[in-house]
Amino acid sequence: MVFEGLLCSVMFRAFILAFLALVVAADGSVGPSTNRSFCTESKECLEYQLVCKTDEYEVRHYSPTRWVSTDAEAYFMGVGAAMAFRRLFQYITGANEGGVQMEMTAPVLVKIPEDTKMWEPALYSLSFPLPAAYQEKPPTPTNDKLYFTEMPEMDVYVRSYGGWMLSVTSRLHAHLLTKELGRVRASYNHSYHYGVGYDSPLKLLNRHNEVWYVADGELVCTDPQEPTPPHTPRPTTPVSPTDSLSDPPTHTLSDSPALPPLQPFLICSIRLFTNSPGPPCSPPL
Repeated sequence: MVFEGLLCSVMFRAFILAFLALVVAADGSVGPSTNRSFCTESKECLEYQLVCKTDEYEVRHYSPTRWVSTDAEAYFMGVGAAMAFRRLFQYITGANEGGVQMEMTAPVLVKIPEDTKMWEPALYSLSFPLPAAYQEKPPTPTNDKLYFTEMPEMDVYVRSYGGWMLSVTSRLHAHLLTKELGRVRASYNHSYHYGVGYDSPLKLLNRHNEVWYVADGELVCTDPQEPTPPHTPRPTTPVSPTDSLSDPPTHTLSDSPALPPLQPFLICSIRLFTNSPGPPCSPPL
């Protein structure tokens, strides 16, 4: 009887631990895109927990996930991202052992070093989150320039903006976010940041992009110079279903205008790299 009771106790504890492991794994990885109003073009999207938010940024918690990544050296982020995007797109469309076809996930993550100089090329790392079905055992890439990245558990400071994620817009919003984080005395990793895109290259309106800085130390969501939380939510207008891919209402201060003259050129660039059909490309005006 004692042995049976001990065995039952051990089995029960093992069951609880396994259940908790499943809960933790499901909480932080990749899930249905319907969970996020700005992530609807992909069937699966990276999930997170919203810790807190202000008028200028959000603090999010991400659990460990696995990504497929590749590096590209270029003078401009857009050029490097286009080269890297092509490799990753080929991987999910069959350039892997077994020829597995995978659905496109979101977001696309670009790791951008902080200490880049205009007269020197920088090394950019582009990553796709692996679909939930391939988080544990993804197919091996046939291109040796691709590798898997284990993204650790982390908290990030996030600033959202609209338009296109170009070198100039990404740097601008990274600067605005670091300025605000400095004002509230938040601690974060200063060596790099992430440029984050949720939309396909062919989407022209209501685009959603983000800048991430990985938090380091205690999270800050209030202004230490004021006795009460300083960021009062502003009145917002309801978002219609057709605007579901636009920035959440709390992020309207971060919206920036799109750059129409560059849009056709960027679309053509992505189409050429991915060998997609379409009308002949013409140079930007």
